[in-house]
Amino acid sequence: MKLFHASDTLIEKPDIFHSRHNLDFGVGFYLTRMEDQAVKYARRFTALGKTAYIHTYEFNLYPQFKTLIFDSYSADWLKFVCNCRSGEKDYAAFDIIEGGVANDKVFRTVELFMSGIYTAEQALQQLIYQKPNHQVCFVNQDAIDTCLEFIGCYKIKPEANGED
Repeated sequence: MKLFHASDTLIEKPDIFHSRHNLDFGVGFYLTRMEDQAVKYARRFTALGKTAYIHTYEFNLYPQFKTLIFDSYSADWLKFVCNCRSGEKDYAAFDIIEGGVANDKVFRTVELFMSGIYTAEQALQQLIYQKPNHQVCFVNQDAIDTCLEFIGCYKIKPEANGED
């Protein structure tokens, strides 16, 4: 399966060491199956005047790696994301984690839940209306080295009149 990663630098050999902390699925290397989602994320770099790249990797899962997959926004997904974003290391029990992204719209709902304004049920009710998105987080460097093969990358040109 092909996975995509947006960055402002060329990344032929990805690692977990350059990750930010307190992300949806913890510290790791994040990718998506959705190329258009990666391109949209890359636009954040071009809007800042930076070069943006879309990297393509071939992903082959091997049975020795422990995976966690969230098929939809659920109470388990909500709790996991809240814990990771709060600095807890729930992600450390896994090598690869896959599921929805807590993007800007989704995260507003997550924040309302984390602050106690929404119950879990209210938050999940709001999340069912969000457009699907996708992320795969490699938490373990050995999983990256074993399961991901760099295929190539291309630059995203700054938008001019809404076109690439």
